[in-house]
Amino acid sequence: MSLTLSFDRSKKSNSGLKLANNLKIALAQNLADANSKLTIDTESNELRLTVAGSEFSLFNANAILRYVLADFKGLESPESHFAVSSLEALLYHPNAHKEHIDETVNKALENYLLDFTEPLGATKLITFANAYALSPALVEAHLKALPEAVSAAIAIAKSSAPRESSNAKHTGAVKVDTNFAVKKHGAEILPKEGERNILITSALPYVNNVPHLGNIVGSVLSADIYARYCEARNYNTLFVCGTDEYGTATETKALEEKCTPQELCDKYHKIHKDVYDWFQIGFHHFGRTTTDQQTTIAQGIFNDLNKNGYLEEQTMKQLYCEVHKSFLADRFVEGTCPKCGYEDARGDQCDKCGALLDPFELIDPRCKLDGSKPIPRFSDHVFISLDKLESKIKAWVEKSSREGDWSKNSKTITNSWLREGLQPRCITRDLVWGTQVPLEKYKDKVLYVWFDAPIGYVSITANYTKKWEEWWKNPENVDLYQFMGKDNVPFHTVIFPGSQLGTEENWTMLHHLSTTEYLQYEGGKFSKSRGVGVFGNNAKETGVSPSVWRYYLASVRPESSDSHFSWNDFVARNNGELLANLGNFVNRLVKFANAKYNGVVPEYSISHLNDFESLKKDVDATLTSYISEMERTHERRGLELAMALSARGNLFLQENKLDNTLFSDFPDKSDAVVGVGLNLIYAVASVIYPFMPESAETIYRILNAPPLRIDSTFNLSIHGGHNINKAEYLFKRIDEKKIDEWRGMYGGQQK
Repeated sequence: MSLTLSFDRSKKSNSGLKLANNLKIALAQNLADANSKLTIDTESNELRLTVAGSEFSLFNANAILRYVLADFKGLESPESHFAVSSLEALLYHPNAHKEHIDETVNKALENYLLDFTEPLGATKLITFANAYALSPALVEAHLKALPEAVSAAIAIAKSSAPRESSNAKHTGAVKVDTNFAVKKHGAEILPKEGERNILITSALPYVNNVPHLGNIVGSVLSADIYARYCEARNYNTLFVCGTDEYGTATETKALEEKCTPQELCDKYHKIHKDVYDWFQIGFHHFGRTTTDQQTTIAQGIFNDLNKNGYLEEQTMKQLYCEVHKSFLADRFVEGTCPKCGYEDARGDQCDKCGALLDPFELIDPRCKLDGSKPIPRFSDHVFISLDKLESKIKAWVEKSSREGDWSKNSKTITNSWLREGLQPRCITRDLVWGTQVPLEKYKDKVLYVWFDAPIGYVSITANYTKKWEEWWKNPENVDLYQFMGKDNVPFHTVIFPGSQLGTEENWTMLHHLSTTEYLQYEGGKFSKSRGVGVFGNNAKETGVSPSVWRYYLASVRPESSDSHFSWNDFVARNNGELLANLGNFVNRLVKFANAKYNGVVPEYSISHLNDFESLKKDVDATLTSYISEMERTHERRGLELAMALSARGNLFLQENKLDNTLFSDFPDKSDAVVGVGLNLIYAVASVIYPFMPESAETIYRILNAPPLRIDSTFNLSIHGGHNINKAEYLFKRIDEKKIDEWRGMYGGQQK
């Protein structure tokens, strides 16, 4: 008897029903009697059996299988009834709930397919084919070893008809394991017993200017990256900062702008806040030092130092301006630096060589306000006795720098101070704008800004929560991480810790110090007065997203030596790294999943990937290295590893040849590539979040998934049946013509 069979290639059948029909035809082909002459009609798209020399035809796959095998037993059996009315009925409803499908397939496996060994009758083969078409992964998980003829039939069935795009219903369903999600913190963040509590500060920016890119990457951005990393690790994290508003710099700028110091502070506090908001700096509280809490806490520390014998009075020779009849604070004196010859050095520090100065060291000093030559006069002041605290400070520095793994430059600068021996240092100034000295004799003087300003971290926290001491007087349970440029180091490693030690209170003290060198601009220095460089407000004017700016600044963060901002490099990294690597990886896979699967993650099994173990090994190694680097605040290297993870994702798609052919000819592998690939995008989003929060949040929105915890292992937390959203462009190409335009706008010189 000569029979002709044709597979179901009709567009009328959904993919599940088509797989069941074709599996039955393939089983008939493989298990037919040796005397049967079977021919496959490759031209027909219609499921059919015809008998040569006869008008007899069959169009039902169950009937065809029984006819070819000549097996009509069990037609009225419970198994046959279940196979058709329960299993096969679901194949006609592709949008049936997965829970119902799994329950029905499990019944088939438990009741009828426990003994799936040859010889196999037609009824059992029909049960198997319907169950397999409903859930291949579930059936394969239960039936570890299939008869050879059945395995071959599965391969034939899958290749017999081109797979069509899924018409699975997109309901917005979320099938994500939330055990791997980032925890949400409460309205008020306080230390928690048994958890890792991280207190993060960035150097308080002076309120007398607009921050440039070097200021931003050196303190607030670096601190924000680490704070977001800690939050994504589910550490209990508080990140505070604010504007430093007291001192000579404010009085000087107020005179220049012809306003009161308070008006100046209000103006620039808002400018700073707006800049940091645009850069997506996620302070939990951004405050200021001109508050009652600052006065109370700073005066309290002063009084404790005085009570414990760590303050002393000295008479100082100061420069006095006879033109406007007042003592000149250090910053009101300018002259030539005795160290490097810079003609515009200030009385407290040379901006060119970084040397800390005494105004009397300046060559040809002059009053900043009127240019007149000041004269020396004497004034009584209060000094902190650093010499008496030196042994305590040295012991603390040795312990903290070792246990907290301070950055190399911060240790070098601190040890330089300690080697020279600590001397009493003046902590009062003849100014009006500042925290009043709490002694009757000195009520007309204020606390020196570099004694007062670091206390701002504490007072800003106190303005955030009345329970501030749980953060600042809890060294057993809180680790303090501080971020700043290298010129701020000695005030945070000698003067402020010395003040804390001198109070003899149980202060939370610096654990880890992360400092940066200088960021140069196009081969030179940033200069607001000369219009050279990109300042905080300029970045927004370019129309380039904050994520790109954050990415670039982190990629050139001057961690161990000075680094350089370059417009050529800025554009090249956007186009060649963000767009071509990260953007391509996410966009390619998400578009494919929407086009072929209607945005519904397929049921997938890693058993269909030859390289999954290799992929997981690579991803786990990258995640482990990333965490190791970020824990040490090596943010530049952390970013490189995050992008390496994205590049590994691109390689995964390339090696597995994700395309229409994979989808149609190798459906199980296609499903696995999509399922695993989307989870890899999820992992990439978690590690780029500290650097580019907006981009990560866009990916989370695309994936329809909550923020993912940064983990050291690759977890498949997005499951089959989960619904993703449409693709969104993460980055835009920047026209290279913009390089010269921006360089001209911001005063850079081409190098």
